[in-house]
Amino acid sequence: MIRFGQTIHLRPEAEEEYKRIHVKIWPEIEKGIRDSGITNYSIFLKDGVMFAYYEYVGPEEELDARMEQLANAPRMQEWWEVTKAMQKPLETRAEGEWWANMQEVFHQD
Repeated sequence: MIRFGQTIHLRPEAEEEYKRIHVKIWPEIEKGIRDSGITNYSIFLKDGVMFAYYEYVGPEEELDARMEQLANAPRMQEWWEVTKAMQKPLETRAEGEWWANMQEVFHQD
């Protein structure tokens, strides 16, 4: 299992709509996330900063291919078209990232 933490800013004018559409995400998005091996997925919001946490439980050697397949799914592209307009990525994110990946510095089971 691999843990991921990511962060991004949420545009203030989009906060209520972003929360509303995440009350129940589209079924195809929910299924795609599960099928890709992602579990325990949460998004937190504070003062316009979002933090996402999820765990990947699939085979490590399949991680990149599974994430690419999820990203290229037509419904995921539609979902991102809606949600990306609400987000403002960090200027310090790595090339190719939208949500900035974070370094894990502590974990306790």
